[in-house]
Amino acid sequence: MKLELKRHPYIDRTFWVLYFCLMAVAMVALFSATSDLVFNDKNPSILGPVTRQLLFLLAGCVLAYGVQFVPSRLMTKLCYIIFGISLLLVYSLLWKGNPLAVEINGAARWIRIGVTFQPAELAKIGLLVTVADLLTKGRTDEEKDRYFWWTVGLTVATCFPIMVSNMSTAVLLGGIVFLMWILARVPWKRVLVVAAVALAAGAAIYLIGEFGFVRPGRRASGIFGRITVWAKRVDDFVAEKKSPDDAAFRLTDDNRQRSLAKVAVMRGGKTPFGVGPGNSQERDYLPLAYEDYIFAIIVEESGIIGALFLIFIYLAILFRACFASSKFYGDQRAMLTVMGLALMITCQAFVSMAVSVGLGPVTGQPLPLISHGGTSAIVTSLYFGMMMGVSREQEAMRARQHLSAVESEQDAPIINLNNE
Repeated sequence: MKLELKRHPYIDRTFWVLYFCLMAVAMVALFSATSDLVFNDKNPSILGPVTRQLLFLLAGCVLAYGVQFVPSRLMTKLCYIIFGISLLLVYSLLWKGNPLAVEINGAARWIRIGVTFQPAELAKIGLLVTVADLLTKGRTDEEKDRYFWWTVGLTVATCFPIMVSNMSTAVLLGGIVFLMWILARVPWKRVLVVAAVALAAGAAIYLIGEFGFVRPGRRASGIFGRITVWAKRVDDFVAEKKSPDDAAFRLTDDNRQRSLAKVAVMRGGKTPFGVGPGNSQERDYLPLAYEDYIFAIIVEESGIIGALFLIFIYLAILFRACFASSKFYGDQRAMLTVMGLALMITCQAFVSMAVSVGLGPVTGQPLPLISHGGTSAIVTSLYFGMMMGVSREQEAMRARQHLSAVESEQDAPIINLNNE
């Protein structure tokens, strides 16, 4: 009698629980961070930002559910296409006369083609999946070496146009690729050489911005027009750490967000549970509190308990990815894909939270799936869908292998060793 493999999609319930936890936190946080002051011509309703974000989250949930059933090989090929198209769009933002470009807060990061979105977010996921695939293609040492340098070239080609408008995203993306090289066991000599060159380039950019523009009081122009912004943010962060506590809270146009975010964190730190949901005061003063600095509002209203709960969720995503990857016997591409996506979610979350509490210079990194932003919500949902898809596929493969082994054992002839 042969065993039959039960029809079961092998859905990764742990990833889904973590995904829904983030969605629940997102809705509560957005309601709390939305102030009467968002009411204007662009937001005719006080709940306008929350309603739009809810629609994006629902669309992302549907996308994640569908993507988890797409074969990983097919998804990798689709990501190559997404990567190519998004890279063209990112480079098109360097063209000043681009009619599709949308500039917000002095940075041209958005493209409007019917809807407004950030092509850099799509480029990120395209690069991570492409790197995971290329690092597992080589069979000989020569092939592995060639594919490694391909990943270096593609990373540089992707980070350069992103860096022009968003340095923190470029640095974060390069850091995740660096971790993927380590996970893929690329020889340390190559990894350290590339890392040394990248650090030297970063130091050179800062020195050029600091001594070439910031200190002389000049303003850069062209594609490197934001070099003064990058250098000044580092200077402000260092100066703030050295200044007396009372000077750190003297509001200026440059430090308004950072200072008000610190006030929110201080109010939330008075008790372990904060001031309670809906009792935030700083949401009325913190510019766009429901975007980059939403973690400060979460800390204000839920205190250290809420902060630790959110940190636990993001760490759980990474731990779940590690646990799932440990069972991908010999499938390095699946392991690198899941780990690369999980690292991007977790590292971006910690960068965003660190900035909100004053542990890092201003970066503009959203809190994954929680900060207001349609592109970020959709792409983060795509991350989850792909991770759940690879995990489901690997689980189904293990089940088929186990079934095959059991059937072979049952069909094996019985040898009677009794001589009687």
